[in-house]
Amino acid sequence: MLFRFYLPMRRGLRSFRGRSALSFLPQKLSRNSARLRAPLSRALRVAPTFALVLLLLLDCTTALAEPSNLPPEVGFGYGEVLTPRLAALGGSGRATSIGTSALFINPANMAVGQRFHIEAMAQIQPETRRQSFGGAVVDSKTSRISGGLGVTWNTQDPDGVNRRWSDVRFALAVPLGDLVFLGMGGRLLSLSQDGATPFNIDSRFDPVSGGLYEANIINTVTLDAGLTLQPAPGLFIGFTGHNLTNMNNGLVPLTGGIGLGYAESGFTLSADAVVESRSFSQATGRFMGGGEVLVADHYAIRGGYKYDTGLVTHSLTGGLGYIDQRFAIEASAQHGVAGQRSTSILFGFRIHLEGIGVGQ
Repeated sequence: MLFRFYLPMRRGLRSFRGRSALSFLPQKLSRNSARLRAPLSRALRVAPTFALVLLLLLDCTTALAEPSNLPPEVGFGYGEVLTPRLAALGGSGRATSIGTSALFINPANMAVGQRFHIEAMAQIQPETRRQSFGGAVVDSKTSRISGGLGVTWNTQDPDGVNRRWSDVRFALAVPLGDLVFLGMGGRLLSLSQDGATPFNIDSRFDPVSGGLYEANIINTVTLDAGLTLQPAPGLFIGFTGHNLTNMNNGLVPLTGGIGLGYAESGFTLSADAVVESRSFSQATGRFMGGGEVLVADHYAIRGGYKYDTGLVTHSLTGGLGYIDQRFAIEASAQHGVAGQRSTSILFGFRIHLEGIGVGQ
């Protein structure tokens, strides 16, 4: 069924009644729109392949009509949003993230450099039966004050805990001179849960441990903050706080982090340490690090490692990306090699509007 859908779709992108798919765009394009035609044409050539891979992964996750046997904390991932780049670096990036990645992990880094990025992303976790889809836009090009907005929609284990949530992030950042960057943001979280948990696995819904039937158990706004220092060329130190309203809730954990990184000339190294105090009975930590190298100015090769003391899990991570001046296509994966063995697969497509002249 998937292959029969894919082949006509691929032909349809290449032509329609003998016309190119891009020929349906307005013929009298502005200079910026004309610059966008070439990267869009390249993206449309590879889009069917990415769509097929995503459809196959979705088919695999929906075919497993059984509750996940992993703790719900594994699939929820502390409520964090990872872009493909962040995931490939082990979840690190509090010091070295940029653009749309900075919006989710350290809003201060949105002010590092001048960018105008739009990104679409998807994440699949087969073992936990989680699916996430979303997008983000960050603009540090058109104003001295950088701004960002991101939205994700998520589902987790529909035949088990049956958790669904939407996550809206918005943030502002400003450089304080050339070496200090400050960011503040908000998060609107709406979450519902009405399935079985490890405490009531024999029933579909329990009013005590299974959440609320057809109602949100969380619908709130929390605050995030970030500070980044650049003490030397290429060297960055990042400090972050998430969910600073301190709701005393494991689904909105109070989290503090510090990151150290080096980024220069297509080479990046990063290491983070994170402490959170609500997901378990006592404070736990996560330690992560990763590296990235840009080959031939276009091909990003990434790898990383993460250790989670709460879940007692070691994970290896990696990813690849093609980065052009005008767009980027990225994919990454995380896999638990000891402890809770689960796999996350992420895809992303990003347009660099500053690369096509927008905001100039």
